[in-house]
Amino acid sequence: MRDRIVVTGASGAMGSAATRYLAGKGFHVVMACRNLEKAEAVRKEILSDIPDAEIESRQLDLSSLDSVREFAKGMEGVRISALLNNAGVISRGYSLTRDGLENTFAVNYFGTVLLTRLLLPSFVPEANVVNTVSLTCRFVNITEKSLRPEEGDFSRLGTYARSKLALLHFSQELARRNPALKVNVSDPGIVNSNMISMGKWFDPLADILFRPFCKSPENGVRPALSALLSEMSGKYFVGQRVMEIPGRFIDKKLDKRLWDETSNVIGL
Repeated sequence: MRDRIVVTGASGAMGSAATRYLAGKGFHVVMACRNLEKAEAVRKEILSDIPDAEIESRQLDLSSLDSVREFAKGMEGVRISALLNNAGVISRGYSLTRDGLENTFAVNYFGTVLLTRLLLPSFVPEANVVNTVSLTCRFVNITEKSLRPEEGDFSRLGTYARSKLALLHFSQELARRNPALKVNVSDPGIVNSNMISMGKWFDPLADILFRPFCKSPENGVRPALSALLSEMSGKYFVGQRVMEIPGRFIDKKLDKRLWDETSNVIGL
């Protein structure tokens, strides 16, 4: 059985671009998606262009810890050479999942962390893990209340940024605890996708004035693909650059505290 590359959110703009690229390079790709119908449509479209591509789609709803566990159970016995944690959301308002977690953090952080940790036994030696972060990380800090924000603490972009900053800290602790893994983070910049729609009256105007200057999904996913195929570890991939993780994000005590708090939340 060939090794697999798992791509979360693989039916979205960047996820489908990543899947197409990897399949075209001969990798066996597992599309881990919440909407299987949409995933199948993307898979069939890619297969129509690349008939010999090896692509499969599997159900994964990162907002549900049970769904994450079910996905990981289904991957038992499958050798995974790389995991691209691409899926993410910017929730328009405050809401809680069935697990009692704020939705943005549930998808971008808790579900992603649980998935990564549950898949560890399936990783081949020196497997690659790439976590997608955001340029917005530089504008926020992690506080005691960040992981479990209440409604009064919620802001659409602020909560999103903190979820991505928490993921950046998780990435560093994951690498520290699993030195055989190659763990990197990628920053796509501002990409022309549904995620940047604000659900406001000015969206049509922004589409005209702003979207033309956003990166295409194909360009946005390039840092992640470079990281996924890299022999390096502990790096920050952004644009065409590979750099050390900026010093403002280096905090080993915070990394460990978040790891421990998160473990309690997700039951590990």
